[in-house]
Amino acid sequence: MIRRSVIISILGAKLSLREKKLIIKYKPWGVILFKRNIKSMAQLKKLIATIRITIKDRKYPILVDEEGGTVSRLSNLINNKIFTQNLFGKTYESNKKVGINIYKQYNISLIKTLKNVGININTIPVLDITYKHTNKIIGSRSYSNKIDTIKKLGSMCVNMYKKNKISTVIKHMPGHGRSKVDSHLKLPTVNTGLKDLEKSDFKSFRNIKSHFAMTAHILYKQIDNKNCATHSKIIIKDIIRKKIGFKGIIISDDVSMKALKYNLVTNSLKSLEAGCNLVLYCAGKYDDSLKLLKKMPVIDNFTQKKTSEFYNFLS
Repeated sequence: MIRRSVIISILGAKLSLREKKLIIKYKPWGVILFKRNIKSMAQLKKLIATIRITIKDRKYPILVDEEGGTVSRLSNLINNKIFTQNLFGKTYESNKKVGINIYKQYNISLIKTLKNVGININTIPVLDITYKHTNKIIGSRSYSNKIDTIKKLGSMCVNMYKKNKISTVIKHMPGHGRSKVDSHLKLPTVNTGLKDLEKSDFKSFRNIKSHFAMTAHILYKQIDNKNCATHSKIIIKDIIRKKIGFKGIIISDDVSMKALKYNLVTNSLKSLEAGCNLVLYCAGKYDDSLKLLKKMPVIDNFTQKKTSEFYNFLS
């Protein structure tokens, strides 16, 4: 399987002719969809079918970021506004049995919608721990400030999706909760030491067996004072792979975010060099997708193997 090590995005509700040609020629690893791409159930089904027909792959990875609350890409189809991860976390902490039952019913409903339209990867759950100073960009997207709650509901989410043949992307490794600023706008810096991080932020990601994980554009000054996690070999290889023990495919957060200081191509190549297996591009601009696809290498042997495992999982 020849695939470029990038997940691209598209601009509209239909696949344009030049986007079709781009996918055929360069074969991105997958496509992520946003609200701008989703107008109705019928339209979304047709769009996903068109993408898969174009690349001649009925299992082709189609991603969406449907967390509920403020991050709801399916809001033209379903009303997910009140269903934040924090709501489920608070419910669980108030009454464990009720919390688990409500979260189970919610996941069943959302998974049914995703399966109906043909989406096979949802970029959830958010496993970041919240603190008093956590920036609102994470806020209600997190289950809790308690590790036990995060691990219980995070594991439940990943396992329910697996049972229904949809994959998840745990995020934002190795932890975004200590950030005081929005990484969409600038690079957040965390000064906490390694020992404290191992007992808290890093711990919430351990033993959550998702096929995929997403990095955080965060500078952990006590670990690597030059490179944010997405661009840090130390963070990816020593922390995410060894200390946390994640064995799946690592995807960068969006390489067009302002936390990353270089151009798109350099941001992407630095992510791959640091140990990300795939890079994610979310803005949907054709020229940028073309530029990236021309420069990105095909997936390496590890990513090839894990992609084959993902395809087998879908069978």
